[in-house]
Amino acid sequence: MANSELLEALNVLEQEKNISKETLLEAIETSLVTACKNHFGTSDNVRVTIDPETCEYHCFLDKTVVDEVVVPSEEISLEKAQEIDGKYEIGDVVPIEIQSKEFGRIATQNAKNVILQKIREEERKIVYDEYISKEKDVVTGVVQRFVGKNVSINLGKADALLTENEQIKGETYTPTERIKVYIVEVKSATKGPKILVSRTHPELVKRLFESEVTEVKDGIVEIKAISREAGSRTKIAVWSNDPDVDPVGACVGMNGARVNAIVHELRGEKIDIITWDENPAILIQNALSPAKVISVIADADEKSAKVVVPDYQLSLAIGKEGQNARLAARLTGYKIDIKSETQAREAGDILDYENEYYDDEEYYDEDGEYFEEETGENAE
Repeated sequence: MANSELLEALNVLEQEKNISKETLLEAIETSLVTACKNHFGTSDNVRVTIDPETCEYHCFLDKTVVDEVVVPSEEISLEKAQEIDGKYEIGDVVPIEIQSKEFGRIATQNAKNVILQKIREEERKIVYDEYISKEKDVVTGVVQRFVGKNVSINLGKADALLTENEQIKGETYTPTERIKVYIVEVKSATKGPKILVSRTHPELVKRLFESEVTEVKDGIVEIKAISREAGSRTKIAVWSNDPDVDPVGACVGMNGARVNAIVHELRGEKIDIITWDENPAILIQNALSPAKVISVIADADEKSAKVVVPDYQLSLAIGKEGQNARLAARLTGYKIDIKSETQAREAGDILDYENEYYDDEEYYDEDGEYFEEETGENAE
């Protein structure tokens, strides 16, 4: 029978829930087989056909022709088979159509449950697929409620969990407030996807720059490294693939508009933007900004560096509770030993450029000029 109401219902589900009609028809077919099993005690010989264009469906029990019927749901006598068609012989299979109205109430209810279960599964799969594609990306969510010390964030079609460890220390969240979060992980679960988000992840800063700075999004400016102490300070090292584009200027924006938008989103977190350099000594010098540096000796093998700064710049180079030096070390991957000019002289670390050289180490002055071994002359 053609079923216009069923067809209309499937079209509505397809549009509203984004579940394909083929998937729903498959669910209906499964439900009819389930109903047959509940009604007749077997589904091995059940066959269902559905026309996807009209939703006309037929349900058959394929019965084998026998002399004496032992299992009525699977067998049919030769006499009854020949009443249907005189050509049937022993061993032939006769398709007997079943009307769904013949099913009992329990069988019908079970069939309905199968369809509803399939719809719920498809809904969860669609939501999971949508958010798994956004894993390792930034999305905007709405603060919903507190779950203990964790925060539930609504992302639109699903809720995410911002755990205490992923919250910025001292940051407060108000229900209905919109915030940007970084999707750390998406897991499939029985009640829908389990989404874990973060406000402390360094990649949050990177993604915010990608969304705010066109040159970063287009790949003209690259973010080479990030070190972050969430809620306090972040250092990022940037590099331009176009000599006509200043990477730091692009990230800062006109009158600081671009970086200020990110600082505002991070609620006042300070951001130092420095120029990346393949030369580790110059990179370390840049990373210690805003402090001025007299000299850097970088040992690439040991991944360590000795830095000398003016006496009055020592506290600035180290930073409050060592933060500036710590972030610079994370950014560059080097262990950094910072000394004031006076401390370096007392320790005998100040170099006489005319006659000193350091084996396996590279020396660069504050302008990034490299000094040759033994001669002390600038390399060409």
